[in-house]
This record gives sequence, C-alpha cells and structure tokens, in this order.
Amino acid sequence: MKATGIVRRIDDLGRVVIPKEIRRTMRIREGDPLEIYTNSEGEVIFKKYSAISEMSENAVYVADIMYKIAGCPVLIFDKDHVVASAGVPKREFAERRVTGQLEELMESRGQFYCHDGNTNNFYPAEGAERTAIAAVPIITAGDVSGAVVFLSSEKYSEVTELQKSLVSAAAQFLAKQIE
Repeated sequence: MKATGIVRRIDDLGRVVIPKEIRRTMRIREGDPLEIYTNSEGEVIFKKYSAISEMSENAVYVADIMYKIAGCPVLIFDKDHVVASAGVPKREFAERRVTGQLEELMESRGQFYCHDGNTNNFYPAEGAERTAIAAVPIITAGDVSGAVVFLSSEKYSEVTELQKSLVSAAAQFLAKQIE
C-alpha cells in the first residue's frame, strides 16, 4: 500500500474527509459508493464500489455473445475501467481506464455512433489505439454504472444497424442485472 503522508482526524460523527488530491486521482466523486474493508494489521481500506465489476462474469458472457453475433470487438466498462472484453487480446485492454471522451459521454448519458469511419476519433480506453464505432452508457436507477462499446476493426469502421441494436440491448440488459 502506498503512503500519502496525509493524516486526517475522525470527527464526532465518525466521519473522515478524503483529501481532494486523492479523490481526483482515484476519480471519486460526491455520492460515489465506497466499500470498507479491514485487515489483520488494523488497516481500514476504502475501495470504490462498482456494480459492473461485481458481475464481471455476466459482463464477459454478454461481451462474448455480442462479439459472436456482430463480429466486432466489444468492451464493457464500469465508470472507471474495462471490466470485460471480447474479440481483442485480453491483455490489450484489461483494466485500462476510460478516456475523458467516454467519461463525458457517460456523464451526459449520450450515445455515440460512428457513421463515417474516416473521421472517427472517439477513443474509449486510455492508451489503446482502437476507436469506438458505438458506445452506450449503462444506466441503472438513473445513475450511470458504465458503458458498452463496439470497437473498430478491419471489417468494421462504421456502425451497422445490427450493432446499434445490440449495443443498446446489452446496456439495458446489464442495467437490469444490476437492479
């Protein structure tokens, strides 16, 4: 575990303030759920809670089915990073963080569909060179939980109607699984 050198006192209601620098670095926003763990050395550990990560096995199945039907690489994200992929090497995208572009799309609850592969510059995962041809947020009870993304490939540089339907259906299915 990495020491920060920051010390905070617990107030009379049992609260502790997580410093702004740590919240920014860890992408913790007001209202984000945190899991609390303890270990045998007396440490208290806060971890960002992700409903999508909790059901990552289902997300992997959904990604595999989408890839088999659409023939296009798939990524499934929670709010911060890739939790499942299909049609691409696992190492290439495992645990990659979302880009600012995808984060903005999720926060605005928008959808992205590429209709012109020549001008596509929507990169969903940091450090990855593949662009998205479709991206839809996973919205559960009014809150964004993540996103489902089809990636460009040699065969697909623009989204098809089938892919639009699949990415939307997958986002809705995963949202229902979380509820």
